[in-house]
Amino acid sequence: MAGGAFAAVENGRQYESKVTTFVLVTCFVAVMGGLLFGCDLGITGGVTSMEPFLIKFFPSVYEKLKDESDHESQYCKFDNELLTLFTSSLYLAALVASFFASTTTRMMGRKASMFAGGLFFLVGALLNGFAINIEMLIVGRLLLGFGVGYCNQSVPVYLSEMAPTSIRGALNMGFQMMITIGILVANLINYGTGKLEYGWRISLGVGAVPAIMLCVGSLFLGDTPNSLLERGKEEEAKKMLQKIRGMDNVDEEFQDLVNATKAAKDVEHPWKNITKPKYRPQLTFCSLIPFFQQFTGINVIMFYAPVLFKTLGFGNDTSLMSSVITGGVNVVATFVSIFSVDKFGRRILFLEGGIQRLICQLAVGIMIALKFGVSGEGYFTNGEASLLLFFICAYVAAYAWSWGPLGWLVPSEICSLEVRSAGQGTNVAVNMLFTFVIAQVFLTMLCHLKFGLFFFFAGFVLIMTVFVALLLPETRNVRIEEMNRVWKSHWFWGKYIPDDIAIGGHPHITTV
Repeated sequence: MAGGAFAAVENGRQYESKVTTFVLVTCFVAVMGGLLFGCDLGITGGVTSMEPFLIKFFPSVYEKLKDESDHESQYCKFDNELLTLFTSSLYLAALVASFFASTTTRMMGRKASMFAGGLFFLVGALLNGFAINIEMLIVGRLLLGFGVGYCNQSVPVYLSEMAPTSIRGALNMGFQMMITIGILVANLINYGTGKLEYGWRISLGVGAVPAIMLCVGSLFLGDTPNSLLERGKEEEAKKMLQKIRGMDNVDEEFQDLVNATKAAKDVEHPWKNITKPKYRPQLTFCSLIPFFQQFTGINVIMFYAPVLFKTLGFGNDTSLMSSVITGGVNVVATFVSIFSVDKFGRRILFLEGGIQRLICQLAVGIMIALKFGVSGEGYFTNGEASLLLFFICAYVAAYAWSWGPLGWLVPSEICSLEVRSAGQGTNVAVNMLFTFVIAQVFLTMLCHLKFGLFFFFAGFVLIMTVFVALLLPETRNVRIEEMNRVWKSHWFWGKYIPDDIAIGGHPHITTV
């Protein structure tokens, strides 16, 4: 069954394809990898604000929180190195795993990496749910990190290679969609379990559910034509291409894939190769996009939201419900990007999202400065708290239709096959490295920078928006195999690209 035909025109050539039920179902199973990541992001912030969890594993934080004679600033109530290690250890493990996952994805296929990611996450979730001491908790977090590293490496690449060019952006954003749904579901679970004595066990263990779904689902997935060709399975690759395009006449597109694969096999060391000047734009964006994505400040909101709201004077139930509200906004806003990314392009979403987030960051920082000052003593009235929540929701919405999904989409679609695994590996490694850094130092930064923390992130939002405006070309409706032509036609990156890879004209693209 097919749902409509498309013809992608690039460089004068036309590749017909249909949006088949097989592709949609396959991509739906694959994006379960995003659900894992989202569940963890949402669950972690919730359980670190649950009193039974703090009493069992972090009693010093609980005592500081309850000690009314302690005149320590509200900004510093949760500043505890062991507590931040609980959160950030996952991302350090994901950083290490991304390098192994890059090799697995290239040599064993995309679906093998997804299965491995699901299995790691399953074991980690069970260890956390049954944890009896801090050591067991941290080991579980490390295994969760390996799961996230493998999934974040393989899923975006899998989606980009399976999807027809005309809807590649929308299907790839299914990964971010599942992250946001995972965060929302996790927030709802935290809200429901927050009053239970062992509710934190349910919250931490629930990640096993999407992990099982991914493990089982990946067993029935087909691998991508690109991956099959990388492993010398030409006949299987052509059959798969015919299946995902919904037609038998795929000879021209298949020959392009074969040529790209042969060129890729001539590259013995993809990690070394991506550092060559002709891959300068790919390396730049695979490094700086995930770096900037973490310095938007979004993870401050996502995995520390209940702690942040509690710090700002919201009650425990209110802080968890506020997290549910921001999680809901995150899901709804991601739909905006899914329906607009292939219609309006990547650049416009990046730029609009950047401007909106800058305004919201400044507004939140000013509100907190006026009410809490540097002493950290103060409170919000109901009206002021609602206004603060509005600005935070507007900020989350802007991220959810710009840097959230595009931070995964753009790096996965700009690399040619010979450096794709290294490019995506770099993307995941940088992402996890700076997620770890932000998670590890955020509570300390909040303690010392106070309301200035929001101005700190606003400065980065301004820098990244200018970076995109000047250096990122539009990649909408450009086949991955044709992406080098985009760089060659760009005013800045063109000088790094040899003339021989751009022979035969240029695709229809928009550049700065």
